Amino acid sequence: MTRLGLVACLALQVTVVALARELFPVQILAPTVEHFRDIISNDTYDFGCRAVAHPTEDGRFKVHALLTRDQIAYLNNEYRSVDDITIHEQSLAKRAASAPIGTGDRFQSGTVAPVGLGTRASGTTIPSIMNVNEISSAVNALVKTYGVTSFNLPYKTFNGATQFAAYVGAGSDTSKYHLYLSAAVHARERGGPDNLIYWISDLLAANKSGSGLTYGRKSYTNAQVKSVLSAGIVFFPLVNPDGVAYDQSTGSLWRKNRNTASGRTGSSVGVDINRNFDFLWNFKKYFAPSTSPASTSPSSETFYGTAPASEPETKNHVSIYDKFPKIRWFMDIHSAAGDILYSWGDDDNQATNAAMNFRNSTYDGKRGVVNDGTYREYIPSADATAIKRVADATVAAMKGVGSRSYVAMQAVGLYATSGATDDYAFSRYWAKPGVNKVYGYTMEFGYSTNFYPTLTEFNQNILDTNAGFMDWALTAISVGLQ
Repeated sequence: MTRLGLVACLALQVTVVALARELFPVQILAPTVEHFRDIISNDTYDFGCRAVAHPTEDGRFKVHALLTRDQIAYLNNEYRSVDDITIHEQSLAKRAASAPIGTGDRFQSGTVAPVGLGTRASGTTIPSIMNVNEISSAVNALVKTYGVTSFNLPYKTFNGATQFAAYVGAGSDTSKYHLYLSAAVHARERGGPDNLIYWISDLLAANKSGSGLTYGRKSYTNAQVKSVLSAGIVFFPLVNPDGVAYDQSTGSLWRKNRNTASGRTGSSVGVDINRNFDFLWNFKKYFAPSTSPASTSPSSETFYGTAPASEPETKNHVSIYDKFPKIRWFMDIHSAAGDILYSWGDDDNQATNAAMNFRNSTYDGKRGVVNDGTYREYIPSADATAIKRVADATVAAMKGVGSRSYVAMQAVGLYATSGATDDYAFSRYWAKPGVNKVYGYTMEFGYSTNFYPTLTEFNQNILDTNAGFMDWALTAISVGLQ
């Protein structure tokens, strides 16, 4: 089949499967953020990774979602007499033009190293998104070409996949590694592994050649490249291999893993890995009844699983902290909203009452109501300053590439979350005596609910994220690795 034929075939497959699931992109408009509260509290609605309210040019706010026909009809009827809230369907044409998934293995069983965009001429493009096998092959090629060390993780996925991660830059002493990045927690967020792997390949190629890196209008010196590598980088590029394989084969906008323990058909299959970490996981106990930081329903996109870290992917993600005990900075790579999120995600931050914290049972049943003042999550002011400084620098770099605007914000946003990777990373310091403090971030690259980027967007996402990774790492180094 020709490449054009393949693109057409994949585009048709994506559209047909999406229609079969009756899942459509919509935009909800309202005059204030408060107008969205009731809508986002419904855990059957799919707001992507997290619901985010973006300002519009006319002074209103918009929230993107993926809804079924029945859900769209319900909302239209519910708010028919409310002039302030309107629901607008968006075209599927963009999804049909999404970047193709690679076929075969462009890295030839790990013998051809991936080459990113930061070391190539401006205007160079990468023709397709890596398939699951290529992600493994690309990492193997980095091992063979540049001496990256890869290792298998201890738990096999539900479908029997052996997971792997890798590290580079600070030698063989695992206590010298301070930066940890992961991607593909959510299967449908295409391009996350590519963004991470191409950045690692850029760093290693530039280090070897003595050159710098350029992403759009952002440039970095070879000295900066060496500084980032010397901080020690651990990367876990494919957290959800079962889900990604399924999404790539079906074009079904699949988010969760493929565990059938709680449901065997349709949307009841799988657990949201990003609600499965051991941070306030039992949200029915810890959060106010009016909030929905996760879901107990297997059919929900935010189903939290059967226990904290019940999923092998979660266990593997956590095991990396034990292998690399001095990790200080963590980044989880997601799409699609255009922002950088930082802790906390369970409630608004405060720095005045240390007793008001996630470990204090006095506040059980009161957390998660944003802006109410009853509960706010404690964060030392020095930590809040450090976290925000790095987030702001990351956003500035992504903007500096020249393509679009990004925003840095506290993760709680419109609504609280539980069991997420970033809050788990940060919470460990208080929950597990003796472990290192880790500052956790979520990068939401791309455009709201556009999980299947066009080829142009896919390449622009690589440029944006890779510049973001550089300034995230460089600013983290300046703040401190110890």
